[in-house]
Amino acid sequence: MCHDDDSRAPAPPVRGEVAAHGDVELTSADGTRFAAYQTRPASPRSDGAAVVLLPDVRGLHPYYRDLAVRFAEAGLPAVAIDYFGRTAGTGPRGESFDHMPHVQQTDPARIEQDAAAAVAQLREAGARAVFTVGFCFGGSQSWRLSASGLDLAGVVGFYGKPALVRDVLDRMHHPLLLLVAGADQATPQQDFADFDRALTDRGVPHEMTVYDGAPYSFFDRSYADWKDAGADAWRRILAFVDRYAGSPLV
Repeated sequence: MCHDDDSRAPAPPVRGEVAAHGDVELTSADGTRFAAYQTRPASPRSDGAAVVLLPDVRGLHPYYRDLAVRFAEAGLPAVAIDYFGRTAGTGPRGESFDHMPHVQQTDPARIEQDAAAAVAQLREAGARAVFTVGFCFGGSQSWRLSASGLDLAGVVGFYGKPALVRDVLDRMHHPLLLLVAGADQATPQQDFADFDRALTDRGVPHEMTVYDGAPYSFFDRSYADWKDAGADAWRRILAFVDRYAGSPLV
């Protein structure tokens, strides 16, 4: 899994007030109801930027509720989604929840449908430029959405696996931000280098940063040794939003 049960996201560089946050249920295109967590800043950005959060394999873990609040503090409305509405329902789950049987039943097309419902929820609330931000399993799913027909301004992924997006590489067009842990033991660094090169060869707008020596899950406020990496990742996410919020690509 991506983060420990007590992990929480680091704060953004500038923190504002959060106007509202709480659990919601959304409906996917196939009629599935699934859990989500929505936040709204007191002072949203003037460009209408907003974020859909794609969690790790545990789905809507407390880390991602907390991260949605952090994005609202940065002026970005956010919706964090759960992947398991079709197989585990929408009710609360404890730390003993066995997520892997549900992960094995996920499908990228259905995740895209669920992401689309979150995008629609944000647009109904006034968002004009929506980004996805994913972690681990969700990092891969976020990158995959670069190849989707969703009305996105860009996609961001921490610790994703390039192998999980290879089949859609030729269709990628939404800008990507790749934030890579240099000490990621799950994926060879060469895979990221090859992915970076393939995107460059295809002319896909993208940026990749490798945090040398940083462990998987470095984006955690309890990782004092990687505080600077977490702060830099925040700066890069917000700069990416600044760059692309005014020009979403379809």
